[in-house]
Amino acid sequence: MKVPDPRLDRLAELFQSRKIVPAEVRYLDTAAGPAAFEEGKGLSGPILNALGTMDALIHVVRAFPDPSVPHIHSSVDPARDIEAVDLELAYSDAALIERRLERLSPGMKAANAAQREAAAHEQEWLSEVKDRLEAGSAVREMELSDEQRRGMASYALLTAKPLLVVLNVGEDQLGGDLETELRERFTRPGSDLLALCAKLEADLAQMAPEEATEFRAALGAGEPGVDRVIRASYALLGYVSFLTTGPDESRAWTIRDGEAAGQAAGKIHTDLEKGFIRAEVVLYEQLVECGSWAEARRRGMLRSEGKTYRVKDGDVINVLFSKS
Repeated sequence: MKVPDPRLDRLAELFQSRKIVPAEVRYLDTAAGPAAFEEGKGLSGPILNALGTMDALIHVVRAFPDPSVPHIHSSVDPARDIEAVDLELAYSDAALIERRLERLSPGMKAANAAQREAAAHEQEWLSEVKDRLEAGSAVREMELSDEQRRGMASYALLTAKPLLVVLNVGEDQLGGDLETELRERFTRPGSDLLALCAKLEADLAQMAPEEATEFRAALGAGEPGVDRVIRASYALLGYVSFLTTGPDESRAWTIRDGEAAGQAAGKIHTDLEKGFIRAEVVLYEQLVECGSWAEARRRGMLRSEGKTYRVKDGDVINVLFSKS
């Protein structure tokens, strides 16, 4: 999916860019419904393995009532379905940790004193995390030390990943209390919840852009659902976009919020990070106000920043580097 960013259109107009290149985000859809489950065993192995490779998870939950579309549990209950999948993911993580604990114990006998101490320490905090998972907590909401979080990273635990719950509601449910009620009930650190009407979004996608905008406004449907999902995904992952612009192209680059300018330059090209000298930085709003790099420099809005500068969303950057 191309990440919608009106700032690129304005920069392209201002600098007569021949091309606009938005940031991209990739969504992979796993099997849904009965195909995702093994009889009596919960989520299937292939599904769990696929989820383990993702940066974040999106759980699409049916909330719309429609007797002509059967529900696999014969009734529509989004709270039940959210809890069921949350438990499946927690039990999967607990089982993975249990296997790790089983491998740790035999190895301790042949280990030296330092190795035994490290293994015992790992056993202790892994057991605590496992107990909390079995009680229904997600790793993403647990208070863990930096050491524990680094240790967890190698396990690719599913409940450690950011989670976005998307309620698929009916048109008459838009703007209702369901989204607020379920957000208050299920949103925790590292998770979010929003509601959209997939049927309405599909219908609007078939219209001309101007017609769809008018129809959306008349319904009070707000911004496009895709835009909301992308924005929520970015926020959960801690992503922001910095911008580059010129006659060739205006482009958005995705980085972690607060990433250093040297690393951001490497997103453009590895040579820029290796030969980094400095970055010329101006806020998007200021550059548009000034109308040119030269005017931004004249007004003192164009700053020179070093390699360790923490890049912010909406920074427009020109990297100066040495080719040698």
